[in-house]
Formats: sequence, C-alpha cells, structure tokens
Amino acid sequence: MSESSSIDWDLARTIAAKVSRNEPEIVGAERERMNADFAEFTALAENLVAEETGLRSLDGHARGQVADRADWVDANIRSFQRLLKPMLDKMDEEMNSGVFAAVGPKVAGAELGMLLGWMSTRVLGQYDLLVIEDENPEEQDMVYYVGSNVAALEKRFAFPERDFRLWLALHEVTHRAQFTGVPWMREHFLGLVATTMNEADPDPQRFIDGLRRALEVKKSGKDPLDDGGLAGVFASEKQRETLDHIGGLMSLLEGHGDVTMDRAGIGYVHNADRFGRILRQRRQNATKFVALIQKLSGLEAKMKQYAQGEAFIEAVEDHGGRDLMDRVWEGPTMLPLLAEIRDPDMWIDRATPAPQVA
Repeated sequence: MSESSSIDWDLARTIAAKVSRNEPEIVGAERERMNADFAEFTALAENLVAEETGLRSLDGHARGQVADRADWVDANIRSFQRLLKPMLDKMDEEMNSGVFAAVGPKVAGAELGMLLGWMSTRVLGQYDLLVIEDENPEEQDMVYYVGSNVAALEKRFAFPERDFRLWLALHEVTHRAQFTGVPWMREHFLGLVATTMNEADPDPQRFIDGLRRALEVKKSGKDPLDDGGLAGVFASEKQRETLDHIGGLMSLLEGHGDVTMDRAGIGYVHNADRFGRILRQRRQNATKFVALIQKLSGLEAKMKQYAQGEAFIEAVEDHGGRDLMDRVWEGPTMLPLLAEIRDPDMWIDRATPAPQVA
C-alpha cells in the first residue's frame, strides 16, 4: 500500500518515540516471564469469556504478545494508514500544492506522533482487529499488552502480578470475542469507519462551518467537544450520523468488556474491585494538560463509554435479563445508537418483543 503524503509517518514515529521515553522497557528475564504469563492468561481468558458470554471466536485461538511502546505505536500507525486512506487520498488531491504541501504533512505527522507517544505511555492492552489479506497473518489478529506500562502500574500500586494480568487479558480477549465471535461485527465496524472516511471533505469551508456550529453549541450551555473531541466538531452532518452509530457501538463494546472482565474473573481474579477502582481514579485524576489532550482528541468521550456502556447493560438486564441483552448480537440493526446508550429505555422499547395476543 502506498503511503499518503498528507502525513509524514516517519516523523510521527520519531516524535512518538521521543515522547514515550519516560519509562524503561522491560527486558531479559522479566520480559520472558511476562510473555509466559500473558500467553497463559490469554488462553485461559478465551475460555472464561466464552463460558460467560457464549461468544467464541470463529478465527481460531487468541494470541497474546507483550509489546514495547514502539511496537504499539507501529501497530497503530499501520492501522491509521489503512483506516484513514480514503480521507488522506482526498487530502492529497486537494492540497498537493502551495504551503500546505510543504508544511502540512510535517505538522500532521508531529501532531500524530505526540498523541501516539503520549497514549503509548498509558495504554495497557489492545486488540488489533484489522486483518489485511496481503500482510503476514502471524502478525495480525493479535492481543497486545504494553509491558512497560503494565509493570509500572503493578509496581506503583503493589498489584499481584498474576491476578492483574489475567484481569487485563479478560478485557482484551472479550473485545476479540466480540469482533471474531459475532460473524458480522468486524465488517460492520470497519464499514462504519470507511463511511466516515469516505465522507471526509478537505474543503476549508468545512472547518469554518464546524467552528460556527461549535459556537452555537457552546451558547446553549453544552461543551462541543463532549461527543468526540475535534473530530466531532468538524464532522459533516452525514459523518456525525455515522459517528453516532460508532459511539453507540463502542460504548456497548467497552461496557460489555468491563462487565465480562469482572464476571468471568470470579473465582480466578482476586482484588478485581481494587484494580477497577484504581484504574477509574487514574482516568479521572488527569492533570489539566492531560485532560485537555483527552478532550481535544476524543479520548475523554471514549472514557465515558465504559461507564455509559455498563449502565446500559445493567438497565437492559434489569428489564429483560441476559436474553434481552443478547439481542444486540443479532445484527447491526439491533445495536444501540448513542442516544439509546444514554437512555436505555429507548432501546428496550424497540428490542422487547411485543406481547402475543391470544
């Protein structure tokens, strides 16, 4: 795949590496032991998640890999290159001359590098859902664990290593089960992303319209960055409609990941309540600078997805039990929209079968 000229990817990697160098990477015997732990716990988590949810991957067994921060950055850059390609191709066509052609790619690369570098110091695990036919299958469909971040958190809070590592594995393997155990889920999600990218409009007027809309939202007493950060502000009407579908889906999946992590770990993971409490505090107790980055990038909205998704699942199960909740896996039309995540009764009303008339 040819790389777009709209982003200087090499500069992004270089800056990400500089930003992320505040913790030493784990090496030697410590890394070997962590690799062995995550190989064991990824396999165990797969069985526990299947028993809890009924979702079992159709793509073979899950594989875990301990990654350096640079590995994580590279994996995400490859994903961005694939997912953003339609939008970046348009930008290449529209902005291939003038000042932007010379400066724009470096600015974009620097911004992306700073964001990925910062994120690489905080992320603990991630499921890589992309599967590209012309790439090495052994390097795909992988559950990543960022070793230095995991080890730093364990040491800082005296987390029992094996309990904490299994707990992490349960969450990430749940995501793999969602995307590979529900036959239509991966293609549906990637289709939503592709729609958003295909609708991208590099016309500067789009940005002016976005700023005007943000001011109107601000005047109404709301924060225009609440629903997706800057991307949400500058999205077109059609993009915002698609982003609403993506927001509802991701809230569901993140909430389901947290709920499953706790339920599937019963009898296997001790201290799960403490792990969850400390990680929630870690998300909330950000410095003002970090809080600003989270809001602008849309990460703040993502963090809300965990709590909103959990609350949605609790409300649905209180009304109709697991049988009603499992209707979300029937097909794309049964997925909740973001408004339904925030008001579960809306989804319950359309998902609950009408009573049979005798």
